[in-house]
Amino acid sequence: MAGFWPLHNRYRRENDVEKRLPIDLGDGISLIDGFDLGMEGRTGTYVIREEELTLIETSASPSVPHIIAGLSALGLDPADVKYVVVTHIHLDHAGGAGLLLRDHCPQAQVVVHPKGARHLVDPSRLIMGARAVYGESFDQFFEPIIPVPAERVLVKGHEETLQIGPSRALTFYDSPGHAYHHSSIYDPVSNGMFTGDTLGVLYSQLQEDGVSLYLPSTSPNQFDPEAMLRSLAMVRELGVTRIFFGHFGMSSEVDEVYRQLEMWIPRFVQAAEAAQASGQLETAVVSQKLLAMVAAHLETQGIAADHPAYGILRADLEICAMGLVDYLQKKQ
Repeated sequence: MAGFWPLHNRYRRENDVEKRLPIDLGDGISLIDGFDLGMEGRTGTYVIREEELTLIETSASPSVPHIIAGLSALGLDPADVKYVVVTHIHLDHAGGAGLLLRDHCPQAQVVVHPKGARHLVDPSRLIMGARAVYGESFDQFFEPIIPVPAERVLVKGHEETLQIGPSRALTFYDSPGHAYHHSSIYDPVSNGMFTGDTLGVLYSQLQEDGVSLYLPSTSPNQFDPEAMLRSLAMVRELGVTRIFFGHFGMSSEVDEVYRQLEMWIPRFVQAAEAAQASGQLETAVVSQKLLAMVAAHLETQGIAADHPAYGILRADLEICAMGLVDYLQKKQ
């Protein structure tokens, strides 16, 4: 079980509702579960307790009450938040930023990749893209989406830094592959990298069974496998010892993360290419191929087909399939 954070004492009762406690990851970093899409352990917000109180990722707007409750459990006032950093502007990572700033964080600025800033100020294209993916479920999962005032957006490009404490400066690295507008953020205190979706997804639901699973996030519409592998190589070259995932949690088994992603990225593409070769380049077909491939792998690890992790896996692989179909269609 080395490489994972402890799961014990995760819950508390509040007003007869069971809520997940923030997870202490050490080095002044905690993780708040945002219950994205109503699912435990899907997307979270990292809290860095420094002189300039900093959050990384917001999830979508329905996660904001969980963020506020998590800050309260940590004894922190959201009004003291100085920076809200988003790795990229997809709604499951940054959709709650506007609501958080408007209602809870009057001092905060949102820190974002140069190519993502305008979409925080005018999220109309983000909304259109997400509606195409989520359909009738969009309102339930993402509303309300509040624009971020332009004067409260702070842009950080490749290798630029953000000083949040006397001896803590975060460094931003351009890391495309999942999206063109993606940053990964290096923290020198933990020697860790906040990788958003560039280095894929950690399925923490499997950790209690002793299984590490890291899969690429190939969602539409900017997936680029070669860029993703280049971003992986960059992170590896930096020598980090911890990876903080957007979905969900921290791992210190960084070599295993790299190994699995280098295995799964080409296999995901090959599954989609096989569907294309058979004249069935469709989301449903590719999704089934991905699910069968991952299920076969998990079966060798002793994971049954009815394991709770499949609730998230099925949803993720369907969206991954959409991105793979989009990628191959663009190549044509």
